Amino acid sequence: MTDDIKSWQAVQDEVLRRIHARDWPPGSPIPNEADLAMEFGCARATVNRALRSLAETGILERRRRAGTRVALHPVRKATLSIPVIRAEVEGRGLTYGYHLIDRADAVPPATVQAALGAVSAPMLHLRALHLADGKPHVFEDRWVNPAAVPAILLVDLTRYNANEWLVAHAPFTRGDIAFGADPASGTESLHLACTPGSALFTVERTTWNGAQPITWVRLAYAPGHRMQTEL
Repeated sequence: MTDDIKSWQAVQDEVLRRIHARDWPPGSPIPNEADLAMEFGCARATVNRALRSLAETGILERRRRAGTRVALHPVRKATLSIPVIRAEVEGRGLTYGYHLIDRADAVPPATVQAALGAVSAPMLHLRALHLADGKPHVFEDRWVNPAAVPAILLVDLTRYNANEWLVAHAPFTRGDIAFGADPASGTESLHLACTPGSALFTVERTTWNGAQPITWVRLAYAPGHRMQTEL
């Protein structure tokens, strides 16, 4: 018998311990939720939350009526968060700077409309440059749907960058992200102080709140940028 385990995190830790110790080897079924709840001295909902979390990471396989098994070939998933560029720069021990290049109300181009779900209404278009120790770091080209975040229209975006403001004030339910190695356009090379055609690390990201698009952004990093994340 295991001492009473009250939190879903503690249940998750014990399940992982048993998997790593090969008490439950790859491909084997594990006890049902009711039996685990009784053994651990906790609510069945607590066990359910722990097993769902492990299934989301690919360690367990859950099938209706077939029960839960240890994955035969677990797939680890990387989790990405929307970075705050200022925090990234300062985390490297550098001084952050920001410059709003221009701001306009306009209809997005067809490529952005397609990414946002064929939205053709005027949106807020922002182009900005983020600096690290006074040098170009990221060129930001962003479209914001004011219907999703009307408060941004009242923000002084010469002082507060949209990246940080949206992370703090615009919760999202889903999004997509694409990474690229693209040649610098004329505009990007101008602001990033590099030659046209230079290889740039780029990120294109769209976020949504339910069915409503919030923003589309393209971030072009100065040559030499490296991305680091956790598994």
